[in-house]
Amino acid sequence: MGSTLSQLVNHQVRLASRPVGMATAENWRFGTEPVAEPADGAVLVKTLVLSLDPAMRGWLNEGKSYIPPVGIGEVMRAGGVGRVIASKNPDFAPGDVVSGLLGVQEYCQAAVGVPGGRLEKIDLKVGTPAQWLNVFGMPGMTAYFGLMDIGQPKAGETLVVSGAAGAVGQTVGQLAKIKGCRVVGIAGGAAKCDWVVKELGFDACIDYKGGSVREGLKAHCPKGIDIYFDNVGGDILDHALAKLAPKARIVICGAISQYNNTAPMQGPKNYMSLLVNRARMEGMVVFDYAARFPQAIAELAGYLKDGRMKSKEDIVDGGVAAFPQTLNKLFAGENFGKLVLRVAADD
Repeated sequence: MGSTLSQLVNHQVRLASRPVGMATAENWRFGTEPVAEPADGAVLVKTLVLSLDPAMRGWLNEGKSYIPPVGIGEVMRAGGVGRVIASKNPDFAPGDVVSGLLGVQEYCQAAVGVPGGRLEKIDLKVGTPAQWLNVFGMPGMTAYFGLMDIGQPKAGETLVVSGAAGAVGQTVGQLAKIKGCRVVGIAGGAAKCDWVVKELGFDACIDYKGGSVREGLKAHCPKGIDIYFDNVGGDILDHALAKLAPKARIVICGAISQYNNTAPMQGPKNYMSLLVNRARMEGMVVFDYAARFPQAIAELAGYLKDGRMKSKEDIVDGGVAAFPQTLNKLFAGENFGKLVLRVAADD
């Protein structure tokens, strides 16, 4: 294997400079390095697919957050699924399929057990590699624990989710329906709205590109919003706060509308609605629930198997070279489903 590995070249994408606003080609540097045998205790993983997520934009900013920023010159951080091709760790064997923070590169030397080196074996009988980045990956875990632990859905309640056709939103809405809620999505474009209603079973969907979100919420949530799952922030969060029911719960998952701002982030203007309605707004970071991921995966796998849940991925080919322009699809609202970059075929 050693002689074979020495013939391989690892193509990578590294952060060259911190973006101001939307990331551009100048913020990235493409590089290569030889592929070496894994160190003792480590494994070498061939990347198959990478997860592209709105949170990546936040990782590029200097400053305190729930996770350190990507350093200048470092391989861009990204979750992915890959296949072990060499191992010096007794827990992993060549051929194992794994998920973890592989980075935007074709091969990853994963030092298992150190910070950032967490790898999990995955079962392709449960789902495809792309589904392991969606409903069984960070988006699905975010949806599950954000809804179940913070949203605390009860049958008969009304849930509104923004980014309804995206990776997190599609699972939030479907899971809320399974739990007996009335579900209203907010998405951009008639095609996405039609899909979440006709394919995913949402009760309604408001097209923020084609009409008034405020009027849509008034029409579809006559008794108010019991749970608002926020993926976008900005004006849409304000519209939701204006329609809260008493004792409402607001899950703050993300604010994609604000991530590329060059001005200070826009916060909620009418947060006093929380006081008037005795409501609660709580942020969540999915890594806090890592110990319970197997519980969520088992439940969601059951729903996928029996047809009560669907998982839609927007898979882009092109390898690591396509990463910069593919990432920006997220912020233009061009992706339809969970955005996944295919790096290599699983052969």
